Amino acid sequence: MTPESSAIFDLAGLFDLLSLGGPVVAVLVAMSVVGLAIVLLKCWQYASARVGKRSFITPALDQWRSGDRNGAIAELDDERNPIADALAVAMRGVSSGASVTIVREEAARVGARHLSQMRSYFRPLEVIGSLAPLLGLLGTVMGMITAFQQLANAGSQVDPSLLSNGIWEALLTTAVGLVVAIPAVVALNWCERVVERLHEDMQDALTRFFTRHEAAALADPASAEQGQRAGTPKTSAAHA
Repeated sequence: MTPESSAIFDLAGLFDLLSLGGPVVAVLVAMSVVGLAIVLLKCWQYASARVGKRSFITPALDQWRSGDRNGAIAELDDERNPIADALAVAMRGVSSGASVTIVREEAARVGARHLSQMRSYFRPLEVIGSLAPLLGLLGTVMGMITAFQQLANAGSQVDPSLLSNGIWEALLTTAVGLVVAIPAVVALNWCERVVERLHEDMQDALTRFFTRHEAAALADPASAEQGQRAGTPKTSAAHA
């Protein structure tokens, strides 16, 4: 690595970059800091929620189907995944004897709330990804105008180095804008894919649960009614 390239990574190099690019580069650097903070926040959020974990779904559904309703709910409560929360809400609703339609809507509401949280701060990333190249282009146009103004003021004593220096300094803002925008767009697409996959798996898990429950109710209505009564709190004794 040459001394000129290594200077980019030190503080003096950063100040030189800001002085050459002007306020546009300063805005782009601030946008890059915000974008990096959002990406780190989303990574922490997804890791905390374990959005990639799916191994608990089938065992919980199997426990429910075998009649161990409390065990299935308890296993879901131990998970921090949004799918587990929505599925546990559905199981509790069915166990309480509530209408399947109401339970389905409540589970969908809980799932939508989690998905909305997972989509938070997507808009700032989108703005950074679309606005950074435009700001870079604006800086380049302004720099080119300044360079040609200097060339015009030079009159007949034209110095080619004056024009070349003005052009590369102007193009610097476009490069910085692209450097900021490309990672932001990549991160946004990755986050959107994570949430999209989570949504698909959540719908799949809830559909499997409700179809199994309704199939069991049609096959053995007496058993389903007994299971609902077993999961309903005994309030009749309190009114006796």
